[in-house]
Amino acid sequence: MKNLGQMMKQAQQMQAKMAEMQAKLDQIEVTGAAGGGMVQVTLNGKGDMRKVKIDPSLVDPKDVEVLEDLILAAANDAKAKVEAHVAAEMAKLTGGLNLPPGLKLPF
Repeated sequence: MKNLGQMMKQAQQMQAKMAEMQAKLDQIEVTGAAGGGMVQVTLNGKGDMRKVKIDPSLVDPKDVEVLEDLILAAANDAKAKVEAHVAAEMAKLTGGLNLPPGLKLPF
């Protein structure tokens, strides 16, 4: 039973660290870019959009599709960076604990 008690203690520690990590994710910002940086989208660590920056030279009422595509590409780039950051933080947190594939924490 000693192992079970130790395992429960480790689980509680991990839960506390995960809560701390989730709080930190609200505060980090990751920026994705497209069009050579002419469109930038910034997300927080939870994937909420914080800001969009568009180079004024891209604003052409006759060619809105290009701008839409660049915004989408920048948002996807930022999302991929957020997911990579969360995965790296989770790897630190779990410290080699083999979690089932596809288990997405903390979301």
